[in-house]
Amino acid sequence: MDVRRATERYRGGDPAAGIESLHAFSFGPHYAPDNLRFGALIACNEERLVPGAGFDEHPHSHTEIVTWVVEGELTHRDSVGHVSVVRAGDVQRLSAAGGIRHTERNDADMPLVFVQMWLAPLKPGGDPAYEIVHGIADSTPYAIPEAGAMLHVRRLAAGERTAVPDGAYVYVHVVRGEVMLDGAVLGAGDAARVTDAKGLEAAGATETELLLWEMAGLTSPSGA
Repeated sequence: MDVRRATERYRGGDPAAGIESLHAFSFGPHYAPDNLRFGALIACNEERLVPGAGFDEHPHSHTEIVTWVVEGELTHRDSVGHVSVVRAGDVQRLSAAGGIRHTERNDADMPLVFVQMWLAPLKPGGDPAYEIVHGIADSTPYAIPEAGAMLHVRRLAAGERTAVPDGAYVYVHVVRGEVMLDGAVLGAGDAARVTDAKGLEAAGATETELLLWEMAGLTSPSGA
């Protein structure tokens, strides 16, 4: 198990424009050849946007983009006509496939915090696709077969325990609170990269929200 602390994330975004980004993996000018990916996961970004701030239209290709809103409201628009407002508890997925453009903005009057995760697909190309699942439950994993991955959302009370999925690659991201995992204490923004995970449990030290990626194995390179 490889624990990566929130303080180790690469700082990015545009603070002058009200955007703060914290990158868990090699990203843009923060090139780290030994931190390019873990399993299918190639990005796990914590984004904070003040009211009125946002990312102008930009392209993606050959990438599965999954967004989890922590607080506030995210307005999504893309080049194939989707317009959505994503709120806390919703899972948004954008399959960039052969190519798509989109914008992400905070059009609300409250701060926006979200976690955005990129996964490399098993096969490049295809047609873009979009999906939003409102109010996903802890007991309902969200499958992304195109990347050989499954997202589990877990919300724990203090002292409550939950099984960590077994898998060739398991990525645990702490959204909020504090959790015990295999003897390590993880706080908000911390992550654990577990290879050949088997029989692990996570225990809430406080009220906790976790995102867990269960991944079958390495996939082809991405053109994000």
